[in-house]
Amino acid sequence: MKETKSAAATAETRAAMHEMMSAFEAYKAMNDARLAAIEGHRPDPLHDQTLARIDAALDSAQAKADRALAVAQRPLRGGDETKSAPVRTAHGEAFSRYLRTGLESGLELKGVAEDLTTSGGGWIAPPEVEHSITLRIRHSSPLRDICTVQTVSSAIYRKVFSIQGAASGWAAETAPRLETLPPVLTNLDIPCFDLYAVPAASQQLLNDALVDIEAWLALECEDAFALQETQAFINGTGVTQPKGLLAAPVAADGATLPWGTLGYIASGAAGAIATLDPIMDLTYAPRVQFRPNARFILNKKTTAQLRKIKDTIGDYIWQPPTVAGGPATLVGYPITEVETMPDPAANSLSIAFGDFEKGYLIVDRAGINVLRDPYLSKPNVLFYTTKRVGGAVQIADAIKLMKFAAS
Repeated sequence: MKETKSAAATAETRAAMHEMMSAFEAYKAMNDARLAAIEGHRPDPLHDQTLARIDAALDSAQAKADRALAVAQRPLRGGDETKSAPVRTAHGEAFSRYLRTGLESGLELKGVAEDLTTSGGGWIAPPEVEHSITLRIRHSSPLRDICTVQTVSSAIYRKVFSIQGAASGWAAETAPRLETLPPVLTNLDIPCFDLYAVPAASQQLLNDALVDIEAWLALECEDAFALQETQAFINGTGVTQPKGLLAAPVAADGATLPWGTLGYIASGAAGAIATLDPIMDLTYAPRVQFRPNARFILNKKTTAQLRKIKDTIGDYIWQPPTVAGGPATLVGYPITEVETMPDPAANSLSIAFGDFEKGYLIVDRAGINVLRDPYLSKPNVLFYTTKRVGGAVQIADAIKLMKFAAS
């Protein structure tokens, strides 16, 4: 099973884990009291209010642990970011000089035609800078950790799928073989769209020789790119942005669905999960080959509903991480929290479950373009930074959704 986070526990992560476990024990005790009061026909509004406060404390403790772990994992601001980072080239040195001063000497086309962009101006960042930016985005984007990421050199990535395999049959050793029908193929085209950020630097920062200007650029682009990507990979329309998971066609799960259609399981109630049964139905909805690497994605408001549910033997189906950097689990499957998933509401598709590594494909076009602009925001210098990204569901059978509806 692909894991999203792993690192040696620091004092901060251990403290946050202890805080999380203590909060979860308090949560269980309060929820047990709430359920007992309901069963005794003596519901107390204070139980719900206290439970909401503990729930927020639990989210806060988990966020602290995630932040502490992210700091431990995050590439350093300067110097070598990983042992596998590309070695700085002569073009890289010239690019650094271009960022600081605007001088383009040393960035000539000779021998490195890919370095000069043919439209929009600016220069393609050298491999070491692209590596730094890509590495930082990967650490900040939850979906890049669980989905397949493909780097391409063209504007559109085309993948061929067989939606109906070749016919087959049985025959005796000497019996005639009937002619079979050929497979039915279809293309999935994933275009790459421009994702941009415009960090600004003061001239004093650029003049400081101790500042690693490429690392600064990567750091400035990290959050902006990751936030936009995460939104698009879930809700993107496919027009000027990737086609998000929830933009795919959706239908009630059944034996046969049109190719590319995501099946959903109803939660049993509008805007809520009525019982444990729909959760269990959801975990068995993907085909068997997609279950070993399956996980849930949902946001924290949906998590708040699920934390209250128990299984048939009285155990809570949501469990906190057991180790620093590990995921929380739901009925034994890991959870990836994605805040751009919809909040629980009538007919919302607030939970997705499946093998996202097989089901969703992210496409990166190689090359990150940087245009230095010292004029638009004097005395500061703007760096118009662009990368090209696409995405779409590639195997719909690998992912199923939960619709918060009665049917």
